[in-house]
Amino acid sequence: MNQTNKAVGNYRWTICSLLFFATTINYLDRQVLSLTWSDFIAPEFHWTNNDYGNITALFSIFYAVSLLFAGRFIDWMDTKKGFLWAIGVWSIGACLHAFAGIATSGIITGNWFVGFEGAKEVIGTIEDTALVINVSVTLFIFARFVLAVGEAGNFPAAIKTTAEYFPKKDRAFATSIFNAGATVGALAAPITIPFIAKSFGWEMAFIIIGALGFVWMGFWMFMYDKPERHSKVNAAELEYIQQDVLADSKIEGYVPENTDKVSLAACFKYKQTWAFAFGKFMTDGVWWFFLFWTPAYLSSVYDMDSTEAAFPLFVLYMITLLSIIGGWLPTYFVEKKGMNPYEGRMKAMLIFAFFPLLALVAQPLGYISYWLPVIIIGIAGAAHQAWSANIFTTVGDMFPKKAIATITGIGGLAGGIGSTVINKGSGVLFDYTKETDMVFMGFKGIEAGYFIIFSICAVCYLIGWTVMKSLVPKYAPITDL
Repeated sequence: MNQTNKAVGNYRWTICSLLFFATTINYLDRQVLSLTWSDFIAPEFHWTNNDYGNITALFSIFYAVSLLFAGRFIDWMDTKKGFLWAIGVWSIGACLHAFAGIATSGIITGNWFVGFEGAKEVIGTIEDTALVINVSVTLFIFARFVLAVGEAGNFPAAIKTTAEYFPKKDRAFATSIFNAGATVGALAAPITIPFIAKSFGWEMAFIIIGALGFVWMGFWMFMYDKPERHSKVNAAELEYIQQDVLADSKIEGYVPENTDKVSLAACFKYKQTWAFAFGKFMTDGVWWFFLFWTPAYLSSVYDMDSTEAAFPLFVLYMITLLSIIGGWLPTYFVEKKGMNPYEGRMKAMLIFAFFPLLALVAQPLGYISYWLPVIIIGIAGAAHQAWSANIFTTVGDMFPKKAIATITGIGGLAGGIGSTVINKGSGVLFDYTKETDMVFMGFKGIEAGYFIIFSICAVCYLIGWTVMKSLVPKYAPITDL
């Protein structure tokens, strides 16, 4: 029956909501450390900014490399099993952080049979603080490694699921909705995690938030299946989902997509792969910098503890929810302006690339009120998430479904490398500017460090867009992979 004669179902949006909640949990889990290290963890283990920078930088490396293999893993295992493995592993990794104190106590003193509070007491009696730092940092790095390996599967699986359940014209909007889970996770984190840590200990913050992933797994097991096999997807909705295939099949010379496995080396032959990878390399680090360092920024520059910073961070991430517009705008260009999906997306991405330029004045305006940099970072974050929703969907526009997770993983690797550079560089720069009282452009000490990083973040998107457009100036879908 034609979809015009029967109501099109909406089960695809139920699947999209599952992707949204998975992404929310993903970002909650990675935010626990950034919201607890300064007030709770650093005093216990004697960490510096550089120690924290090392942990976040290595997490970025682990995440980046894992993304390359996660994409291949998701394409190999397919979406249902692959996603279950991913969230199961990262939930275990999230919970592992909680036991770093007990393990530090056990490794240094041989006293393993202590609780969380007992570990704090034992660590407090150890005079060799350098040993405490080295052991605790190593243990957190291991926990971050497990977290990164699992979390790397989220976006390849989510992008692949979106390609399964949505036609091309709707994918950016669907992606912007599930990608908003990153914002909601970042939004929920500062109003929950510091208070859990303050009331029950930082260890319980990792355990409680980490356990959410196991709950999600139950919903995914019973609610997901391929749309062509799902009892909740009616014929009209399936026809709507597969409209691109149906339209292509009417073109003379059409060859159906084969299901042969894609080699990793073959993917690098295409400029489309390099365009996507460069766009991710230039911009992912900006979001990760804002995510990992904004709580430290409010602490270092404005002397806020984690609970005092909760409301400004809440407002900041509320602003980033404006990113949902990023999914609607290319649909408007396609449906109202007659553009092809790639053209509409690139025009939308150029618009979003200008908003992060506001970060150039975040630190100067901070002398008036801390609310001004908070609002500016929120706007830049919204622009990033809008950009991110669209750059992800360029993969579905250009590549066959069988290669989507693999290409997404390649781009994730590039983005992770960029994130590693900015996180490690920030930690080193902030310690250097603080210790030397360095002066730059009228700013002194750690404020000079933040001004430098904000300025770098401001221009990354325009550079990324320019290179992407140069590599792939026009819509050019891959048909020979």
